[in-house]
Amino acid sequence: MVQEALRAAADAPGYPLTIGTPAVREAMVGWAGRRLGAPLTADQVVPSIGSKELVALLPALLGLEPGSQVLIPRLAYPTYDVGARLAGCVPVPTDDPTAHDPSRISLVWLNSPSNPTGAVMSPEELARIVAWGREHGVLVASDECYLELGWEAEPVSVLHPSVSGGDATGLLAVHSLSKRSNLAGYRAGFAAGDRDAVGAITEARKHIGLLVPAPVQAALVAALADDAHVAQQKARYAARRAVLKAAVEAAGFRVEHSEAGLYLWCTRDEPCWDTVGALASVGVLGAPGAFYGEAGERHVRLALTATDERIAAAGERLSCL
Repeated sequence: MVQEALRAAADAPGYPLTIGTPAVREAMVGWAGRRLGAPLTADQVVPSIGSKELVALLPALLGLEPGSQVLIPRLAYPTYDVGARLAGCVPVPTDDPTAHDPSRISLVWLNSPSNPTGAVMSPEELARIVAWGREHGVLVASDECYLELGWEAEPVSVLHPSVSGGDATGLLAVHSLSKRSNLAGYRAGFAAGDRDAVGAITEARKHIGLLVPAPVQAALVAALADDAHVAQQKARYAARRAVLKAAVEAAGFRVEHSEAGLYLWCTRDEPCWDTVGALASVGVLGAPGAFYGEAGERHVRLALTATDERIAAAGERLSCL
């Protein structure tokens, strides 16, 4: 269905609109209302070239003051840190943004469900941080690209009324079709939320030339309009997760968090590089937790994104540890 939409829009020699076609804006607004419970309008959404573009460039796109602090999750993939540094800001890893001096902070990043841990923040915890951000005039940006993949918890968007009070002021949610729709190669994502923040992002991206290709915009419309393929994707990953989680635990690992997302966050209570070496000795590739911050130095991240056959093979190999 998505491929058909892409093909049908392939004759697109003109420059695409930075803000997206009326159809793509309507699709983003409709999905945010249906899935996130967020009442938005067309000037509160903007398509992006995947979500990583926004994570990497948001501080610069917003024109944050060089030297100001960007709070990022203590365990996180490196792009939050890189994005802050590119804008001349100071990345500060933390588990609790509200414990910091707000006068020095220009942006707070949240990531729920988390990459790499799969941890899910409760609506109450999200609401507490949102209230703090609004009190101090600090934008709270939430990377929610794994939102559709809850296993032992139901992830909630920062834009959900239980968190936002039905008001997107001071909030920005970043979403991607890479995970929910298996469209990583399409580079299709979007930001939604605070009207002024979306306006600043749109204006800057217009001049940089960060335009989502028209065929990809058409594909984004098709993907956001359909929930059936998302359920099918989730069921496939759930089956892989059951196989891999059982094998990991049988091999003596402890799986922590991992309530959502596409990864198992595992430990044998040893340095992560020792674990990586042990896994490699039986033909299994794990990501060392140290890649995601000092707090991950005794963990590894195992992904559910291999084929069914490769997941089954990994399960068999883990039994050799």
